[in-house]
Amino acid sequence: MTKLVTILTSILFATVSPAIGEGFEALRPKVEPAVDRALAYLERQLRPDGTYPGGHGGSTGIVSIVGMTFLSAGHIPTDPEDGASVRACIDFVLNHQKPTGLLDSGEGGNGPMYAHSISTLFLSEVSGMVDSERQARIAEALPPALQLILDAQALMKNERHAGGWRYRPDSRDSDLSCSGWALMALRSSRLNGAPVPERAFRAATQYIMRNFSPEKGRFGYQNKISHHKTLTGAGLLCLILTGVSPEAPELLRAGDSILEIAQQGQLLSQTHALYGNYYNAQAMFQLGGKHWESYYQWMTQTYLPGQKNNGSWDSGLGPVYGTAMMTLALTVPYRCLPIYQRDEAVDK
Repeated sequence: MTKLVTILTSILFATVSPAIGEGFEALRPKVEPAVDRALAYLERQLRPDGTYPGGHGGSTGIVSIVGMTFLSAGHIPTDPEDGASVRACIDFVLNHQKPTGLLDSGEGGNGPMYAHSISTLFLSEVSGMVDSERQARIAEALPPALQLILDAQALMKNERHAGGWRYRPDSRDSDLSCSGWALMALRSSRLNGAPVPERAFRAATQYIMRNFSPEKGRFGYQNKISHHKTLTGAGLLCLILTGVSPEAPELLRAGDSILEIAQQGQLLSQTHALYGNYYNAQAMFQLGGKHWESYYQWMTQTYLPGQKNNGSWDSGLGPVYGTAMMTLALTVPYRCLPIYQRDEAVDK
């Protein structure tokens, strides 16, 4: 880890609640070297054209995920050395915006809204951290990108799907996975000063609740149960991002459900386990307290031994995606990404 990031994380964890700081401090000697190895691996994978090898490595979505990975560990774009990979990711995404506002290189398969929402989130998160020329380009790219997300949500849909997002800007149905990325992009944009209407968050909340089983504390893909082992974290995080209190009994039950799924080994058997772990880490961080402490300890004990000698973690979409998603989960307590901020009052 760079000297700057070490100083920043030391300051952060000296001031936040014991439930966050002490838990991280105990694991820091294992986590930080693993993160450093992962970032070194990702740096080696960057191609001259700004893309990466592996599944959808030429999509703006994967490039944006990698860019956020470097940001999450404190790599500032203006740093001559540490910021090189972030700058390459920014430029690739900006160079692939369509006249409609869509941020998509066409390499992301049949789900351009995934790539677009992730890329919008990335540009919003990095806005204000870049040089003046890139900042001007980001300021020009974000409004139409954000509007496309709002327009896709506002399409006429039946009651079951209203308020959410799906694979394409013109999709008439919705799913929780795609909606999670879109909602994070909206939340980040609002934190960045964009005029995101409150009705968008209200509609998103209503959609998410239609996929929630309060009794079981589970969120499903397009109903209350499907793929809940990997998507309960996404649903929990989304509700918190839309303003639902982390202290709400239903959300605490969802946190319990996530712990049960993880500690009983059910998450590891899922095809998209690293995807679920990424959302779980963010959601449990927002809950704080025993949920966060228990989950982060489980996550590090479970996944750190699986890091390969070259610094990567593998996944169904290849090691670049797997390494980025795992590193994003590990660096949640670094709080270098604006979207990773939390309300410390939940621990009091």
